[in-house]
Amino acid sequence: MITSEVEYLGNLRTKCTHLSSGTEILTDAPIDNQGKGEAFSPTDLVATAYASCMITIIGIYCREHSIRFDSAKASVQKIMEANPRRIGKIIIHMDFTGNNWSDLEAEKALRAGKACPVAKTLGDNVEVEFSIVYK
Repeated sequence: MITSEVEYLGNLRTKCTHLSSGTEILTDAPIDNQGKGEAFSPTDLVATAYASCMITIIGIYCREHSIRFDSAKASVQKIMEANPRRIGKIIIHMDFTGNNWSDLEAEKALRAGKACPVAKTLGDNVEVEFSIVYK
């Protein structure tokens, strides 16, 4: 089954449609690469997907292990490299305060999150730096 369709709208903008839900995401080339930067760039989506995937996997882990999971926020910074142009580093700050996790619950949940499918897909090709608070 096809997951999505991507349509070029001109001026370095695309419309990405998730076929099963109809949800649309616009992308623009970033300002530092001839774009307007008026929407996520494709590489912004990759970096953001990393944090989103981690939080989702942590949610699944917590649900399966009856661990409270009411709160999560992440901020994501993407650092590009040149020659070849690519994502060189992703910096993710995650805030899980409000869940009242013990140290052991946090350790296990975060271990599950760091093994998310996006992390496994990117592997060692991109440096990832984390800062995490849970208390």
